[in-house]
Amino acid sequence: MLSYRHAYHAGNHADVLKHLILLQIAQYLGEKPAPFWIIDTHAGAGRYALDSAHASKLAEWRDGVGRLWNATSLPPAAVDYLDFVKMLNPDGQLRHYPGSPWLARQLLRESDRLRLYEMHSSDGKLLQECFHGAGRQVAITEGDGFAGLKAILPPPPRRALVLIDPSYETKADYANVIKALQEAMKRFPTGTYALWYPLLLKPESRQLPDRLKRLGVPNWLNATLEVKAPPRDGFGMYGSGMFVINPPWTLEKTLHETLPALATLLAQGPGARHTLESQTS
Repeated sequence: MLSYRHAYHAGNHADVLKHLILLQIAQYLGEKPAPFWIIDTHAGAGRYALDSAHASKLAEWRDGVGRLWNATSLPPAAVDYLDFVKMLNPDGQLRHYPGSPWLARQLLRESDRLRLYEMHSSDGKLLQECFHGAGRQVAITEGDGFAGLKAILPPPPRRALVLIDPSYETKADYANVIKALQEAMKRFPTGTYALWYPLLLKPESRQLPDRLKRLGVPNWLNATLEVKAPPRDGFGMYGSGMFVINPPWTLEKTLHETLPALATLLAQGPGARHTLESQTS
């Protein structure tokens, strides 16, 4: 787990889905005057240079945010997402990509707070640099985000978005996300939880969505974006999903309008598609 560096994958199709949904939820929370927190259990480096050695090695951003950069007639939520990416690229050239923490920070008001966890020492240092001078509004912990949730929930304002997106490099991560959500819902059942997960042919990956639906939460939304058909050799990520507990009531409609366009624009081969399902009490 400690070997994972998100810089290799920054701005790919999975980031597009994850960050577009993150922004929609955070903007919804900001519509009410009461303060809220955003808690990111696997924060990464905060932002990424797309011409760095890590990002350019696979250049996954070219088939992710790069496909949207000059696209026209995008759905409003995709335009909104790109507007935030452009904040890091004011000269109009796509050279930098914002991680979840950077995006979250842009939506905080003075009374809101950002709580970040990162285990990798190198990314932890970069995260500290990203938020140098942020003061009390941003707190960074170099440690296990799953363990951090136990200590931090429920947050004082009783309003929060918890983003959970581990690397899933080990089987333990699949069990850990289930356990973390079960424990978090006991401590803070009214929070909004956004869990990112990869679409792989591994059994634990294929079983995860059903395990999430069986958590027994009354309100959830599950969105997936597949950029190609599952690989015949059984290796590699062909898409990703976001499972949201207690989603904003506006989110499903927004994704109905947005996912078809993303599936078309980000398709890497036959079989590209999206799914969207939900349950409300």
